[in-house]
This record gives sequence, C-alpha cells and structure tokens, in this order.
Amino acid sequence: MEYFLQQLINGITLGAVYALIAIGYTMVYGIIGMINFAHGEVYMIGAFIAVIGFSVLGLLGVSWVPLALIIVLAAAMILTGLYGWAIERIAYRPLRGSFRLAPLISAIGMSIFLQNYVQIAQGARIKPLQPMIRGGVELMHGETFSVSLSYMQIIIIVLTMLLMGGFSWLIAATPLGRAQRACEQDRTMAGLLGVNVDRTISLTFVLGAVLAAVAGVMVSLYYGVVDFYIGFLAGLKAFTAAVLGGIGSLPGAMLGGLLIGLIEAFWSAYFSIEYKDVAAFSILVIVLIFRPTGLLGRPEIEKV
Repeated sequence: MEYFLQQLINGITLGAVYALIAIGYTMVYGIIGMINFAHGEVYMIGAFIAVIGFSVLGLLGVSWVPLALIIVLAAAMILTGLYGWAIERIAYRPLRGSFRLAPLISAIGMSIFLQNYVQIAQGARIKPLQPMIRGGVELMHGETFSVSLSYMQIIIIVLTMLLMGGFSWLIAATPLGRAQRACEQDRTMAGLLGVNVDRTISLTFVLGAVLAAVAGVMVSLYYGVVDFYIGFLAGLKAFTAAVLGGIGSLPGAMLGGLLIGLIEAFWSAYFSIEYKDVAAFSILVIVLIFRPTGLLGRPEIEKV
C-alpha cells in the first residue's frame, strides 16, 4: 500500500506537468482546428530559461528561493509568450487560408528549427541544475517503505490546480474567453460581429506558451536536468493527453494529462520501465476505438 501511494503521488505530479502542456494544444486546436507541433519546443525553451535564470541570479547573489522562483517564472512566461506570438505570426497566420496540411507542415518545420536553434545556442549536452527546493512531508511510514510528498511535488500540484482554475475562469467569464469561444464556433461570423480574430488567436498562442513555460520551469526544478530534445517527447505525450481527454476540451486536457502521468508511473513501478510509453499510447488507441472523440470530447458537427 505504501508503494502504491508513492507511485500515485508521482503519477499525479507528472500528470500535472503533462496537463499544463496539453492545455496549450487543446486551446489552439479549439480555435483554429490545427495542432501546434512546436508547442513542445516552447516548453523546452521555458526549461532552458529556468536553468539560465537561476544561474544568473546565483551569480548576482539572489539566494532567497521564493524570490528567485518568482523572477524566473515571470521571465520564462514573458519570453515564451513572445515565442508563442512569433510562432503564430510566422508559421500560422500567413497560411491560415491555405489548405489544412500547410500549417501542419509549417508547425513541424518550426519545431525542428527551434530544436536546432537551442542546440546551437546552448549545446547538445545535458544542462544540470542544482536542487533548490529540498525536503518534504512524510505521509506514511511502513516497515520497508515510507510515503513522502516532497515540497517540489506540492508546488507543482498546487500551482497546476491554481493555473487550471484561473484559465477555466478566464475562458468562461472574461471578454477574451468569450472571444475565444466565438472564434471556436465560427471565426468568420465572430469577425463580422466585432471580434478581433487575429488578436484572439495570437493571445491564445501566448497563453498556451505561458503554461508551457510554467511546466518547463517546474520540470527543470523537479528533475534537475534539461537538454534540447526534452520538448519532443514531452510534447508528444501532452498531445496524446489532449487527444485522450478530448481535443478541444479544457477539462479533457487536464484529465488526459493526469491519466498519462498515472499510467507511466504505475507501469514503471510494477512492470518494465522500457515499455511505459508503449503502455500510454496503447491506452490511447483503446480509448479512441470506443470513443473516437476522447473521454470528454464532443463530436464535430459538419457545417453545411
């Protein structure tokens, strides 16, 4: 039981990170019907900004961890927001009226470009980050195993819950959220009714990039290592989480992220760790066979 509870905590923590990235996928898809395959690289850039930011603050003598964390989070959110805005302007907006495959190819090209750009700028070696938040709470003590919840896991879970609640409120109760829902239903009609479609789509990319930045900062602190390739696999799993929960559904992205995290944690604990990715993608295939729109997705109605 102690081992099971520990893996449950680890799975929820990992799932929270996937959920933050998956929300960016599902927000962009909900408005323009396209997958931003460069989103994983934005998450990777957020992780690198965290490593660089903490290193610079250490050289400047900023040793109080809460202050350093706030400064790095703010810097990562601002800079990755600019990356998200640039991706939309360069890779999506010029091709918005083109055939559906063109923006997809452009996004894949942007993903490869960002990978190589970071590899050239930062090098291909793994970048370590010294542990900054140590310690935790012991929840249960067994004869051979103790269940602990680290402070870093608490921060990740609480911050994810706050961000998800904030974004749910933003979409449900703010003018930007109403504009996003209008563009999701019909961009042409939304534009005729006074919604600034270009600005709404750009802000959606920026918000998705901000969430990816938070995930990148949390992962860099949690695992202590980053490299230029972490965005590919994390982005692929977050995309899987968005599809599993129902692409275009914000609660679905949250649910899908938690499920992928739990599947990976429990499979790694009780079976061969080499096949944890196979298990996650197999569950996705099984779910889509019986529910093609995902767990919380709605079937698309073709407008005639």
